[in-house]
Amino acid sequence: MAEAEVTLNGRIFRLSCADGDELRLRELSEVVRVKLDSLIAEYGQVGDDRLLLLSALLIADDMLEAKSRAAALEALLAAVQDRSTA
Repeated sequence: MAEAEVTLNGRIFRLSCADGDELRLRELSEVVRVKLDSLIAEYGQVGDDRLLLLSALLIADDMLEAKSRAAALEALLAAVQDRSTA
């Protein structure tokens, strides 16, 4: 079992992960860090729990929006493919 160290809001977290997943875990934590830092810049230090919750909600919103766009593109691609085979 490997370990990755990430820093969020000045706090260091040591997280266990599968061997070879350390870089991916750091990449994911960078997404969280960027969102967290933007919230801190906007609202200040309103507490770790609240900041991390807001970050998670905003990232989940981004993910759902991306899934929605991907589904729309897949439907459009399917429609184009149907027309080209007709």
